Amino acid sequence: MGLSDQVSELNTGSKIPLIGLGTGAPAYHFEQIKAAVAVALQVGYRHFDTASYYGSECALGAALTEAFQSGIVKREEVFVTTKLWGDEHDEPLAAINRSLKNLQLEYVDLYLIHWPLRLRKGYTLPPNEEDFLPLDIKSTWQGMEQCFELGLTKAIGLSNFSCKKIEDLLSYAKITPAVDQVEMHPFWQQKKLRDYCSKMKIQVCAWSPLGGPNTPWGSNVVMDNPLIKEIAHKHGKSIAQVVLRWGTEQGVCVLPKSFNKDRITENFQISGWCLDAEDHEQMSKLEQRKILRGEEWVNSTTSPYKTIEELWDGEI
Repeated sequence: MGLSDQVSELNTGSKIPLIGLGTGAPAYHFEQIKAAVAVALQVGYRHFDTASYYGSECALGAALTEAFQSGIVKREEVFVTTKLWGDEHDEPLAAINRSLKNLQLEYVDLYLIHWPLRLRKGYTLPPNEEDFLPLDIKSTWQGMEQCFELGLTKAIGLSNFSCKKIEDLLSYAKITPAVDQVEMHPFWQQKKLRDYCSKMKIQVCAWSPLGGPNTPWGSNVVMDNPLIKEIAHKHGKSIAQVVLRWGTEQGVCVLPKSFNKDRITENFQISGWCLDAEDHEQMSKLEQRKILRGEEWVNSTTSPYKTIEELWDGEI
């Protein structure tokens, strides 16, 4: 797993840009998402993250198709990630084909198991007891491997998997996951997971690397932190730029989400400058607190996770 300022090499040999645009935003509509992707392409983004659950695949696909047709970018210059949702675990092959149709693509660059969780069709959110199905990650992973072998994705990976869950999967996987995409930011630094994934040559990607400010589930704790504000002032950068730069300097791929032209542009401007050793030392001492804990996936009867500690295998 090689690393430069802007890209990392996956264990497949593919290159993944270390900054991408997240598109998971239920409050935004097709045209808004499409416009944001178009802006991001003009700014220079070449990595786009979506999921069947987000409902943004069609808008992303429409924006990319227009960009390909107009010559702004070629397909091989863009890295596209999508994900398998909990009610699709029984059919990864059918699910990726639906995603490819939505995206208007022949393949994606990365296909992830969104959560280590299997739900029945027609589930509700938060799930009721009857919505949980027995977990069979081995069978699901075999379906993911089939997607890779058929060339429908250039790499396969995981999302929201703990070290232990990755270790369990590696005991039977024919293909090692290329990525684990998790919550990571200065207030949830994931050092144990990052060290483990580095050893296993698995790239860590960070969803909501700014802490999910102004979202129903997120927090402003990262963006409002006085220490990070002070570091940003010292470097003449925005708070978001400091936080994103901090992430990429850990070797992590960051996926900030914005639908504002100025912020999309600002978030991308994290190359050509560095945080110093003192910045890293100070940020390493921030109190750790996971923001999205996943309580909705826990119950004492039908969920595979009876407690929050079981969901994260104590890594919380």
